[in-house]
Amino acid sequence: MEARHRVRAAALELFAERGFHGTGIRDLAQRAGLSTATLYHYMGTKEELLAEIMRSSMDLLLQAATRVGVQGAAVDRVTRLVHVHVLAHAARPLHTRVVDDELRALSPPLRVEIIGLRDRYERLWQAAIIDGVADGVFHLRAPDVARRALLEMCSGVARWYRPDGPLSVEQMAARYTELALNLLGVAGPVPDLDTAIACDAYRLVAELWPEDAA
Repeated sequence: MEARHRVRAAALELFAERGFHGTGIRDLAQRAGLSTATLYHYMGTKEELLAEIMRSSMDLLLQAATRVGVQGAAVDRVTRLVHVHVLAHAARPLHTRVVDDELRALSPPLRVEIIGLRDRYERLWQAAIIDGVADGVFHLRAPDVARRALLEMCSGVARWYRPDGPLSVEQMAARYTELALNLLGVAGPVPDLDTAIACDAYRLVAELWPEDAA
């Protein structure tokens, strides 16, 4: 593994385990197997490294959501968004912890940048929910609250899911889709999951979040 990749992987692990402020430069160097002097050559400042991890994670989520959540019926768009979000957070749990927990550690200019990426991502969810309400498919009074609830619910996967648990990641994503559509007030029984949508989401996540990436 090249040195820069080792530094990023070490930072991701330590920021998730100890938090940004709880991680020292010596900790990073030791985890990456580098000297402190060499570490600075590959990372810049610790804050820049944190921002890079956050930016990359949000860029990938935004890229994925744009590919699955822009066109089609509202139910299908929400289904795809939930699948991609759940599968990505199950596959890359450390990224979620860092992005969700360490935003406050960034200085204002960097924080504004990352919040901007997050807001662009969430607007795709909001648009799908609002379109579903307008079409009479979703029944709820506060689409913005529903969006926040859905994202909070789906992101929580990163904190508890284990691959050796009773559900496969695909089964779990299907269950979360059912919960999401119930939360949005879909009238009558929740429609059967389109297996093509599930397969497409799984392939997309495998493409964007390969196992050997930091």
